[in-house]
Amino acid sequence: MSLRFEEIDWQPTPIGEISLRRRRHPGSGEDVYEVKLGDEFLMSSLFTTGETALAELALAKLPDTQLDVAVGGLGLGYTAQAALDDPRVRSLTVIEALAEVIDWHQRGLVPLGARLSSDARCRLVHGDFFALAADPSGLDPKEPGRRFHAILLDIDHSPRHVLHSRHAALYQPPGLRALAEHLHPGGVFALWSNDPPDEQFTSALTEVFAQAAAHIVEFDNPLQGGTSANTVYVAGMEPGTP
Repeated sequence: MSLRFEEIDWQPTPIGEISLRRRRHPGSGEDVYEVKLGDEFLMSSLFTTGETALAELALAKLPDTQLDVAVGGLGLGYTAQAALDDPRVRSLTVIEALAEVIDWHQRGLVPLGARLSSDARCRLVHGDFFALAADPSGLDPKEPGRRFHAILLDIDHSPRHVLHSRHAALYQPPGLRALAEHLHPGGVFALWSNDPPDEQFTSALTEVFAQAAAHIVEFDNPLQGGTSANTVYVAGMEPGTP
């Protein structure tokens, strides 16, 4: 049996001190993995429904063909794994700003690390998603100008609550237009948010994409009791639009 609590790793980073912790859930006895940035909780393996739904809702909008997918934010890997669970996905490019997080996966320190690192379709890229999204060269440093069928983003808490002020530009129409240039015609952009649906952001999406919708994803909350919810925004390009 694991220790009741363990700090697996702690590292200083350019955006603050990041730590990976594991604790035993008092009710189920299962190990819960948590990531903190300073004193702020970023993610927990106890709450992964929204991260999984991010991939499932986006890929459900795409045709039955071979898909190239990009994910912004590796985290504990649940969005990436949900994408790989779709047999249509032939390649997955995951862009993560913190080399420490990639290292956790490659060393098998997190539950999905070994699976993601050993899947030949998956490539973990150390880079700034927001800078790459704004760059005409695109999201794949190895293949400038590459386009994807889906781009999935889970980095900030929400379009209004960002981890760094420079991220905010992506959630405005000019930033979304730059990101949309990295999608194939008919491609999909999807975003995870911890806040309720934001009409202002949905409006920004509809300025750029042919259609956009906010999906409320509910899940059980064993810590607080009852249910909690995330929002997943899904926006699609017009088929045939360059």
